[in-house]
Amino acid sequence: GDEKCVEKQKHTATTVFGANTPIVSCNFDIYIYHLRCYIYQARNLMALDKDSFSDPYAHVSFLHRSKTTEIIHSTLNPTWDQTIIFDEIEIYGEPQTVLQNPPKVIIELFDNDQVGKDEFLGRSICSPLVKLNSEMDITPKLLWHPVMNGDKACGDVLVTAELILRDKVHCCVLTHILFSVFNNNSRYSLTEHSMFVSQDGSNLPILPSQRAPHLYMVPQGIRPVVQLTAIEILAWGLRNMKNYQMASITSPSLVVECGGERVESVVIKNLKKTPNFPSSVLFMKVFLPKEELYMPPLVIKVIDHRQFGRKPVVGQCTIDQLDRFRCDPYAGKEDIVPQLKGKIIFLYKLEINFIGKDFSILIKFYASSGEHGKCGQYIQKGYSKLKIYDCELEDVADFEGLTDFSETFKLYRGKSDENEDPSVVGEFKGSFRIYPLPDDPSMPAPPRQFRELPDSVPQECTVRIYIVQGLELQPQDNNGLCDPYIKITLGKKVIEDRDHYIPNTLNPVFGRMYELSCYLPQEKDLKISVYDYDTFTRDEKVGETIIDLENRFLSRFGSHCGIPEQYCTSGVNTWRDQLRPTQLLQNVARFKGFPQPILSEDGSRIRYGGQEYSLDEFEVNKILHQHLGAPEERLALHILRTQGLVPEHVETRTLHSTFQPNISQGKLQMWVDVFPKSLGPPGPPFNITPRKAKKYYLRVIIWNTKDVILDEKSITGEDMSDIYVKGWIPGKEENKQKTDVHYRSLDGEGNFNWRFVFPFDYLPAEQLCILAKKEHFWSIDQTEFRVPPRLIIQIWDNDKFSLDDYLGFLELDLHHTIIPAKSSEKSKTASLFEQKSMKGWWPCYTDKDGTRVLAV
Repeated sequence: GDEKCVEKQKHTATTVFGANTPIVSCNFDIYIYHLRCYIYQARNLMALDKDSFSDPYAHVSFLHRSKTTEIIHSTLNPTWDQTIIFDEIEIYGEPQTVLQNPPKVIIELFDNDQVGKDEFLGRSICSPLVKLNSEMDITPKLLWHPVMNGDKACGDVLVTAELILRDKVHCCVLTHILFSVFNNNSRYSLTEHSMFVSQDGSNLPILPSQRAPHLYMVPQGIRPVVQLTAIEILAWGLRNMKNYQMASITSPSLVVECGGERVESVVIKNLKKTPNFPSSVLFMKVFLPKEELYMPPLVIKVIDHRQFGRKPVVGQCTIDQLDRFRCDPYAGKEDIVPQLKGKIIFLYKLEINFIGKDFSILIKFYASSGEHGKCGQYIQKGYSKLKIYDCELEDVADFEGLTDFSETFKLYRGKSDENEDPSVVGEFKGSFRIYPLPDDPSMPAPPRQFRELPDSVPQECTVRIYIVQGLELQPQDNNGLCDPYIKITLGKKVIEDRDHYIPNTLNPVFGRMYELSCYLPQEKDLKISVYDYDTFTRDEKVGETIIDLENRFLSRFGSHCGIPEQYCTSGVNTWRDQLRPTQLLQNVARFKGFPQPILSEDGSRIRYGGQEYSLDEFEVNKILHQHLGAPEERLALHILRTQGLVPEHVETRTLHSTFQPNISQGKLQMWVDVFPKSLGPPGPPFNITPRKAKKYYLRVIIWNTKDVILDEKSITGEDMSDIYVKGWIPGKEENKQKTDVHYRSLDGEGNFNWRFVFPFDYLPAEQLCILAKKEHFWSIDQTEFRVPPRLIIQIWDNDKFSLDDYLGFLELDLHHTIIPAKSSEKSKTASLFEQKSMKGWWPCYTDKDGTRVLAV
């Protein structure tokens, strides 16, 4: 056997190259393997056809062998469910080496084109499971492998493979010539000779079942374990659909595909007038894998029904992560919208007493943000605060992005370019609920999840936008500042508040409220932009933020109008919602499946959700003021605030720019109220106008000076000074005033009886003076500064032929003015704004050798 084979090889080499030709013989064993590649499905492939889809198939290569799967038409998430079999594969080397470093299985995906060359989608690499014994009880597991086209991720493919050792070939001699002898006018070539002796009796796994001739399915044990599953689709509507082939989309329908099943909605007759579907809930039964790893994507397609029977796909979306839609169908009613069930609501008229036009809700904002110096006695009077969020309301974890009723899914269309993402052509508003169905068809089906839905017809609403202030805006001018103003866009309505721009600031206090009417959902996107005012050039956009009003209107968290801490029928915190707290509590109880709340006769107790609440529990040790409403309404409000609803708040929204989308352009602190007009008029809007400074006058009477430093010599040689007094308010140096001169004071005493009058603008709540002046002579606008109120008094010696000599100074803080006293132990401070007037002797100081000394 083996010896004869080696002798024959040596004889052949001697005959060809001569007796003394050196040769090296390398003997390798050949082993026969059997490969099975289980390719189940792919997801999120690139769209290479103009209809936003592809016709993918897989080209599977292993060493020098290759095969292809079947073609799946018009999909980006194909399910092949196919086993590719490579039999009689010869691999050189020891099996242990193959076990440690097996050859790779290459899966290349292509888009089949009827005309032209098939287009390459991407490539994925998989390592097979090596079985040196076909009876090994190891089952390969399907895993997702990324599909790459260069450095670009182009989807994933669910695949696995197993390489099974079958036979060994007993003789294989490869002769390599390390030294060749070439004769003149002659050329020698290498000839190889192999002898194979195979053994029979290999034990391979049973072939999988066939779906078609020579088309094997993925066998049981490897393919995902599935169960009958219900998918409920809340097809609420379509938004912002762009034209297709230069024609508007007028009559769309929705198609939902998952796991080989398909369901289609009814057609919207006129998308412009009614963008919601007439029948909102779709239902489909499908066999889905129990393991989330193998869950197929859910595909949404929008089809436009056009003339002559044309039905093009005008948008599509693929949803990968379906676990967030899984639910327990017996968990209760948590997906209902309490605000929209207004048919049982009885409106009533609020008795409103206005506190005055000068009051601003900014005091409440400052009290809530901790700036107590700006809110006066607001907290001491027992008034309520509001919640200040440092992010968008949608980013607060407790409110689930305000998508608890419906989410917004971007729709895409068109061929994917290598350098560009597919274009967004619209939005689908909806949601899904996924839950298992019983295996026994005789068992009752679980209750449906989308029940008691709100009316899908368009709603006319009143929208109030409160802009409190801007923070850290990006500079737009050469001086490193900005002249910001607000621009509001809602549908076709535009408010450009250019006349109320705030000059020279990066942290403007806008204090503006805008009220608009709109129809939801047609005008759902509220755009709030901040622009920089320019006199001679075009105004520049600083940034913008967009709010989905429909989500706030539909959310079960009550985000259309925040719940305040107190129920007031008058005063600074007048109730502004259209429904009273007791009515809101009745709605919440009904939607959560609780019995209706039971009120006591005096309104101090309410039984709700199997628990009894008392008003004393919530208002113990609290200051009660005259603006509070009825006890039952106050108690109902306290209970509502325990239900996880959105409180009265101010949110902080980040401004973005299309030129720098990933860089913050500043922030806006604001909030939005949305009121459906079908429930009647809302309460009065809040006044958030910034407080105006009041005109004050400071009158200073200079009567006498005493013990002033004598800085000059008289003709007779005596010490003397020509005394006068100068005074001003810091920041208003242009309004300096001075007395006349008391000449030749020999004892430091000066008599004046002179009055200074200093006008200034003052904010009592903030206890600051407002100064407005131009920074440069070429500046167009004045810059506003806030400084504490102070008074500067200086004593000077008058000189005729040289500069006047500085003798001493006095600085008084008008909020903490030192009251004159005979000794320092008896001296106290008081606010001149409260005491109105003070008189007495105040000491003046001067700096001498770096230390402060008494000058008078």
